[in-house]
Order: sequence, then structure tokens, then C-alpha cells
Amino acid sequence: MADDPLVVETGVHAPDTSVIWLHGLGADGHDFEPIVPELRLDPGLNIRFVFPHAPMMPVTINQGFVMRAWFDIRTADISAEADEKGIRASAEMVSELVDAEIASGIAPERIVLAGFSQGGAIVLHAGLRHDKKLAGIIALSTFLPLAESLQKEKSATNDGIPILLAHGSADPVVPVALAYETRAVLENGGYEVEWHEYKGMAHSVSEQEIFHLAEWLEKVLI
Repeated sequence: MADDPLVVETGVHAPDTSVIWLHGLGADGHDFEPIVPELRLDPGLNIRFVFPHAPMMPVTINQGFVMRAWFDIRTADISAEADEKGIRASAEMVSELVDAEIASGIAPERIVLAGFSQGGAIVLHAGLRHDKKLAGIIALSTFLPLAESLQKEKSATNDGIPILLAHGSADPVVPVALAYETRAVLENGGYEVEWHEYKGMAHSVSEQEIFHLAEWLEKVLI
């Protein structure tokens, strides 16, 4: 990874939990840094938040402009013509981040993968295929890429992984219909999905959503 991730630690003791949080297209690891204090998590949780920066690459849908992206987007229909090579490369980067947290002393079952938009797509792809049992996956305003390969590639170790899906009903970037499809694929696959839809919300994160995120994190980590 070209740039070191941004790291924020909470609690009063050494971290025993990690949340690896991927930003969306064109942002960077600082994008979700402000959310940490807004979560108002139980002070007994000692969490290391890891916010990686996506690599710089040309993005087709943006006239080839070079920006931070986890994979290329080739058409206005973001689920079409998937950049499989880019998705798999970014998923491998996530696996490396997980391995680094484990090497630092964090048990894999105390690691949460989280992501918004493109970042959410990557953590879904990576987490469902990861060979070590993880604590859970947070996927915000996103969809499941390469869904057709999930059945063949999924990890039995994470068959029961808790998943939080949250989406705005008025999202013009990732239509909520894609989130419905993702939820159906996951539920039909036997995954434990908690679903939240926010009426009128666009491609963003709301105060109510932050409350639901904190509630979910405490449920899976305490």
C-alpha cells in the first residue's frame, strides 16, 4: 500500500479490537476519521480504527481523471462491467491489513471490516471470502460486487458473520435497488444481515445511521 493508513485509537487500554474502515471514491482515509468520537462508543471498548487510503488510479466514468479509488468504474451502471482485477487487488490489500492487525496482537474475531460506497463493496467482497473468522462487516451505501462468484469463493469460516447494511432511499450514486439485491443475495446465502434504510437520504451518512452503527458495533463487540 503506497500510503500508511490513518490510525485512531479509543479506550484507556491497549487496543484489543480493530475496525478497518475504507472510504469511498475520490476521498481518502481522513474522510471517516471524524466519525470516531461521534459514535460515542462504550469507553470500555479499546478499539484501533484503521483508515487506509485507496491507491491513485484513472477512473473511466470520470473521464479518466486520476483519483483515489478502490477499483475502476466503467459505466454509469456501477454494477456493470465490473473491474474484477481492481476489486480483487483491493480485497487483497484488505487481507494484508487484517494480517497486520493480527500480527499486532488483535485476534481475528475482534476485527470488523467497514466501508462506504466503493469501500463498502470491497469489504463485502473481502470479508465474505476471508479465511479467518472476523467479528463483522459494515457496508454503507454500497453493493456486493462479483456476486456471481460468491457461492464458489465464500469462506465457510465466515458463514455466520454479522453484516450491517445501511442505505439512503434517495441515493443517486448507488441506487437503493442495488442494496436490495445485495441484501437478498446475502440472506439467501444464510448470512445474518441487519438492514437500515433512511428515507430521503442521498449518498451520505446521517446522524441516525451513526447511532445505528454504534449500536451494532457494541452488539458484536461487547
